[in-house]
Amino acid sequence: MKKYNFNAGPSILPREVMEATAAACLEFEGSGLSLMETSHRAKNFQPVVDEAVALFKELLDIPEGYSVIFLGGGASLEFCMIPYNFLEKKAAYLNTGVWATKAEKEAKLFGEVVEVASSKDKNFTYIPKNFDIPADADYLHITSNNTIYGTELRKDLDSPIPVIADMSSDIFSRPVDVSKYGMIYGGAQKNLSMAGVTFVVVKEDLLGKVSRPIPTMLDYRTHIKKGSMFNTPPTVPIYCALQNLKWIKKQGGVEAMAKLAKQRADIVYGEIDRNKLFVGTAEEDSRSYMNLTFVLKPEYQDLQDEFMAFATEKGMVGVKGHRDVGGFRASCYNAMTIEGCQALVACMKEFEAKH
Repeated sequence: MKKYNFNAGPSILPREVMEATAAACLEFEGSGLSLMETSHRAKNFQPVVDEAVALFKELLDIPEGYSVIFLGGGASLEFCMIPYNFLEKKAAYLNTGVWATKAEKEAKLFGEVVEVASSKDKNFTYIPKNFDIPADADYLHITSNNTIYGTELRKDLDSPIPVIADMSSDIFSRPVDVSKYGMIYGGAQKNLSMAGVTFVVVKEDLLGKVSRPIPTMLDYRTHIKKGSMFNTPPTVPIYCALQNLKWIKKQGGVEAMAKLAKQRADIVYGEIDRNKLFVGTAEEDSRSYMNLTFVLKPEYQDLQDEFMAFATEKGMVGVKGHRDVGGFRASCYNAMTIEGCQALVACMKEFEAKH
């Protein structure tokens, strides 16, 4: 039976990306060695990093003055590194969910934090609008897509101060005007690569402005200067990211990814809205194209376990909602096919017919 991977992360990757990475783990470029045992300073590995950076810049049309680096520690470490490197007077945070809350909490260790808006009042089911951004803050931090609550900010904000965005789960799913951001970062295991590498796109002239001393490993300038090679980087995940960037380019780039994202979302949300058993959890104008969240209507709540068992039997993998919110979640990242979304819809229709 064919299975469809709707996991929120680590998540689906294109088959050819996994095959290329697996092959390199057995033997890397005819060297007689596995990629896993190849030095990050080997002559045949440096081109991997160089090409990944070049494709990153090409696909996102990153302007001059920005660096792309690959780090460890996940987005969670960036929650600390960002205020360490950027917060001098105060910082502004938009709170749209669990990860935004965690980022804001870390920033408070370094200085004053202003929460410009929050959707906590409605369990993070919407993206706040028309909030004021303090012009005297050092930066505004946003989480563009919220994997747990299924909301997404799909437009680049106009801001009087640098915007720093956690794009862990929607990077490369749409065109982005990078010039509107001071920094874009994220864990790669949702829409870019396997778990283990973190990407950072940062405007270089914003660095070195804080008065506090920064530990060497937590200073972005360290990693820019050494080209992500200050210490041993996560070599296999970087190679996997390169293969995925090649795949995205071959599909037609971020414009093609954005078109597919809308097609997938229209298919699944269309069924959520039509089906008598289910209801979407996010407000319609804030719905995520990456993480589509829904629950059983109150009168059908007793069917939750039965639907999970039914969906699993039909080959739907990872549709259980996050433990903090329950319900169901279909994560439709770049590698998810239209066929997969149609299979989920067929599953939901069949379950409806049973009841």
